[in-house]
Amino acid sequence: MRVLLTGGGTAGHINPALAIADLIRRNAPESEIAFVGVKGGREEDLIPREGYPLYFVESVGFSRPIWNPKNIRALHLAIHSPHRANTQRILNEFSPDIVIGTGGYACWPIMKAAAERGIPTAVHESNAKPGLTVKKLKKYVDRIWYNFEATGNEIGNPEKARRVGNPLRESYESIDRRKARAKYGISPDRIVVLSFGGSLGSDALNNAALDLMKNCMTMHPEVLYWHATGKRNYETIRQSFEDLELNQSPNCCLFDYFYDMPYRMAAADLVISRAGAMTLSELARLGKAAILVPSPNVANDHQTANAKALAERNAAVLIPERELQNGELNAAVMDLLSDPERIFELKRNIRKYADRDTGKRIWREITELISNKKK
Repeated sequence: MRVLLTGGGTAGHINPALAIADLIRRNAPESEIAFVGVKGGREEDLIPREGYPLYFVESVGFSRPIWNPKNIRALHLAIHSPHRANTQRILNEFSPDIVIGTGGYACWPIMKAAAERGIPTAVHESNAKPGLTVKKLKKYVDRIWYNFEATGNEIGNPEKARRVGNPLRESYESIDRRKARAKYGISPDRIVVLSFGGSLGSDALNNAALDLMKNCMTMHPEVLYWHATGKRNYETIRQSFEDLELNQSPNCCLFDYFYDMPYRMAAADLVISRAGAMTLSELARLGKAAILVPSPNVANDHQTANAKALAERNAAVLIPERELQNGELNAAVMDLLSDPERIFELKRNIRKYADRDTGKRIWREITELISNKKK
C-alpha cells in the first residue's frame, strides 16, 4: 500500500496525519508512506523527525478580512497549484494508492489533483466547524471523515461523510501516568501542571503562564510546572522567565515545544491549553483535568464551541483569553490545587469523551476505498 498524507501549517493538522500513519504501519507494516506540506509550516520540523519523506506544494491560507491584498496570491495558488508541474510530479513519482488529507490549506493542491486523477481520496475534519479547505474539497474527494456529530450535519454529503472520531498517535493508546512519570523520574504523589498554547504559541497564554509560575513558586512550591512557549516566542519568553528569576527554581521548566507530548500530558495532573479538537481528544483519552483557553483567532470561533461543550458538562474549566489579564488563570489553578475532588471529577467526566474505535473505523475506510477503486 502506498499512501500520501497531507495537512500542515500547525500541529493540529499534522498530528492527526501522523496518527493515521501510525495506524497504517500497525496494520500494513510493508506500506510506503510519504507526506505533502508547504515550506515554512510546522511539518518541516515534525515530519522528518518521524522519518517520513516530505514533499512540498505551493499554497497559502486566506487572511481575514477577505479583502486583504494577501488573498490575491492565495486565490491564484488555490486555482493553479493543483495543476502545477511540481504537484503533478509528486503523484507521478510516488504513485499513491490513496491520498488522505487532514485539513488546512497545505492539503488543497495535492488532494484536488489526486481527486481529478481518480486516485482514492479522503479528508478528515477534526473540529466541530468544517474549515474552508474541507468545505472546498468535499465535492471532489471520495470520503469526508469527521469527529463531531454536528459536523456531519453541516457537511451534508451523507453518501460521502462518515463519523470516525479523531485519530490519535499510538503513544496516547499505550502510555499511562505511571509509565510517563517513570520516564521523567517523578514520584507518583507529585503535582504536575502542564501548559502550552498550541504549536505556534500564544502571547496571552505565555504571559499568563509566567505569572502563574511565579505564583506557584510562592504558594505551591511543591508543584512541578512545565510550559511550552511555541518556537517563535521562545527567546522572548525565556528572557522574561530569567528576569523573573524563574530559572532559579527547579520546579519551573520552560520549553519551546513538547516533542514528547504524549508522555508529558500523561504525566500531568492538570493541563492548561487551547481548545483545538485534537488536543481535546488527547485529554479525553488520557483522562486529564484541563483548563481550556480557546484561541479567538480561529475560523468560526470553533475552539470556544469545543470548550463550551466540555465545560457545560463539568468536564473542563473554560477561561476566555480576554480574562487572562484579570488573573482568572491564577485563580482557577489555585482553586483546583486546593480541591483534589474537583480535579478527580474533571478527569472522570472528560474520559466519557474518549473514542477507542477510531482506528478501526479509519482502517476499514482506507481498505474499502482502495479495494473499490481496484474493482
